[in-house]
Amino acid sequence: MSSLQRFGWFVLGWNVLTILLGAVVRATGSGAGCGPSWPTCQGELIPELEGATLIEFSHRIVSGLALILVFALAFRVRRAFAKGEPARLGALLAVVAIIGESLLGAMLVLAEWVADDTSTARAIAVPLHLVNTLFLLAALTLTVFWVSGGGRLDFRKDKSVTRAVLAGGIGLILISASGAITALADTLFPDTPLGSDFSGDSHFLTRLRIIHPILAIASAAIGWWISDKPGEGRTWAARSLPILVGVMILSGAVNVALGVPLWMQIVHLALADSLWVAYVLISADALQVRESLPVGS
Repeated sequence: MSSLQRFGWFVLGWNVLTILLGAVVRATGSGAGCGPSWPTCQGELIPELEGATLIEFSHRIVSGLALILVFALAFRVRRAFAKGEPARLGALLAVVAIIGESLLGAMLVLAEWVADDTSTARAIAVPLHLVNTLFLLAALTLTVFWVSGGGRLDFRKDKSVTRAVLAGGIGLILISASGAITALADTLFPDTPLGSDFSGDSHFLTRLRIIHPILAIASAAIGWWISDKPGEGRTWAARSLPILVGVMILSGAVNVALGVPLWMQIVHLALADSLWVAYVLISADALQVRESLPVGS
């Protein structure tokens, strides 16, 4: 493995860590720890670090480093690959996505759609933020795929595989977006029993919680099916995908059964990120164009 490949995996891993720390901020209600102040915290570069301020400020530091690392990866890829190579496109998309992450995070803070806010605007902004996060992880994953020797993607190569890839990807995005809403509802209304999801008196966020498990179970079959179409040979991502799907569903059930404790939320989110990365890798492998060797080589 080259140093650029290792660095690509490191940047991807660091961004997953950033996502998990963001979940800690949300679950602990620490999003207002720096007040309506960005990029400063409480109006200072280095505030008094305790409680919610410590958690939010730590997330901002980790996020800032993630931004620098993505730009550094793009710079290294640009130096290592010629113009027109797909790795350059992946790195550029990662830069666009990480900038989007920063702007969306700033919007949430400045609009005060954090902590105990139960507005419709926050319910819309949170899943949109999550979709951009998936875009970032996909761009970084594809960059690693391409710097590791992966071929260009051809969506016309096999229409049945392309349809399966797109259907599975859309399914995972919808599941993740609904999961973000469910996690937000669990944070804002921790003592609301599941039975109240169908009550007209409950908050609309709690009534939306039921969508997530339904989508997850309905989409699991697509994950298992696409795992059988990895192109020429089964990669580690292809072998791990069905396992991750099963573990994800199990961890979701355990999460609910335990009353959604913080540690289990982090485990569930880490599995979701791993599933998404594996899915992007297996999809890229299924859609890539492999160069044929000359006859007699």
